[in-house]
Amino acid sequence: MIEFNPWPHDLAQHYRKAGYWIDQPLSHILDAQLAANPQAEALVCGSRRLSYADLDRQSRNLAARLALCGLGHGDTALVQLPNVAEFFVTFFALLRIGVAPVNALFSHRRLELTEYARQIQPRVVIAAREHELFRDDTFADELRAGGVAQLLLLGEDDPERSLTHWLTHGGDLPDGAGPTPADQVAFFQLSGGSTGTPKLIPRTHNDYDYSIRASVGICGVTSATRFLCALPAAHNFTMSSPGTLGVFHAGGAVVMAPSPEPLSCFEIVAREHVTMVPLVPPAVALWLRAVEEDPSRRTMLGSLDLMLVGGASFAEATARRVPELLGCRLQQVFGMAEGLVNYTRLDDPAEVIFTMQGRPISPDDEIRIVDEDGDDVPDGTPGALATRGPYTFRGYYRSPEHNAQAFDSEGFYYSGDVVVRQGGNLRVVGRIKDQINRGGEKIAAEEIENLLVRFPDITHAALVAAPDAHLGEKSCAFLVLREGAGKLSPPTLRRYLLELGVAEYKLPDRFRFLPELPLTAVGKIDKRRLRDSLATETA
Repeated sequence: MIEFNPWPHDLAQHYRKAGYWIDQPLSHILDAQLAANPQAEALVCGSRRLSYADLDRQSRNLAARLALCGLGHGDTALVQLPNVAEFFVTFFALLRIGVAPVNALFSHRRLELTEYARQIQPRVVIAAREHELFRDDTFADELRAGGVAQLLLLGEDDPERSLTHWLTHGGDLPDGAGPTPADQVAFFQLSGGSTGTPKLIPRTHNDYDYSIRASVGICGVTSATRFLCALPAAHNFTMSSPGTLGVFHAGGAVVMAPSPEPLSCFEIVAREHVTMVPLVPPAVALWLRAVEEDPSRRTMLGSLDLMLVGGASFAEATARRVPELLGCRLQQVFGMAEGLVNYTRLDDPAEVIFTMQGRPISPDDEIRIVDEDGDDVPDGTPGALATRGPYTFRGYYRSPEHNAQAFDSEGFYYSGDVVVRQGGNLRVVGRIKDQINRGGEKIAAEEIENLLVRFPDITHAALVAAPDAHLGEKSCAFLVLREGAGKLSPPTLRRYLLELGVAEYKLPDRFRFLPELPLTAVGKIDKRRLRDSLATETA
């Protein structure tokens, strides 16, 4: 089995007794729908339509082929697929034989994928030829040299490496193949943390399944729900809040979109009668602008009942425009891949829905909001968020040093968020961690700073957040050059980072060059002064 930090025995027993943990593998989501209504539509992907029976058959084909290759409990997989039906087929196939995947975002490049592979040592990699890393076999050969036994590619012609071929030519699962126990790791989520090394979050069947089931009830998901998956399918928000897995749990249909670009999404909503969509605030702004530019476009959204918004700070003024311009209800979400999820409730007063990010899923979500000394602050006072509960993890994968900083002795996880609690609801007011939230994509400042100072002419680097009306935050890199260095252009520096394999969303939006960086009294880079200078510049 894959190692992870388990819940203490007494808490685990309490969560079972309370009915949160039901000791079923996540694959039971698909099994239940196969038994109840196998011909119901499960997935729409362009012109393709898959019933629950189709989804089950293809996932079993792939699971059987992988199991016959010797893959099973204790093994891991690195998966990188775009927003296509094959993402879900692959996910359920791996669950069926107990292989725990890391689902990398399609925007991730060499730097991120290499680090994930280093941490989990995958035996199988499943990716797409359309991604730049897999257009030829160079990177694939590197992965094989690192111990990958099986590589499958979407868009590959060779049947032995074609994901499509394996999905359509399978067989029966061999004896002994099956999911891991429900209290073991099902898969890994990706942290949006603030350190330079991507951290992995082990999620067990029990904890993730509870989060999904509870979210389904809170968000009103039913078999009639038609859910637009326009954000990256691998995002925790998109998967489980209530997400695609919540829709499958309820027997609804997931409709794929390659991106949240408004005009193409509007056409899909109209054609497929979509009723629910999760979006991050920058995407909401684009949708609002599209309707403002042409009010007749609102008629294309006639079926849309509920928009869930999370992933980044959401301005009250923008929140109030959602029902006004788009004609649907709004539900705010504040969650994290590490576990805790908060929702405004569908029957909350408008003032709560437009101004707060909601309250926790579970009666057993324990929330502390503390000051710098670790003392609890009264409601209405900002403080650092700490939490533990039946679906909040107990430690990052193989990261004892970081876990010692992120958790206290009672198992409370300190998320780095600064929140205010009012009437049981939370409002997010900032971050403690050195992290930039660019339209819902988290950028660890330390990671980019460490790469910039490797450039021969740069001696010091500081990456800070700059407010942005569209994305919430953008990034600005303050750089100090070595004496005698020539002028460096932003295109040169961005190209340098791209050549190192950095995902494009992590590239600094701005660059500023200083003779030296300001320091605090204790000799650390004074990022507050750098942020203040950007705010003054913007004003």
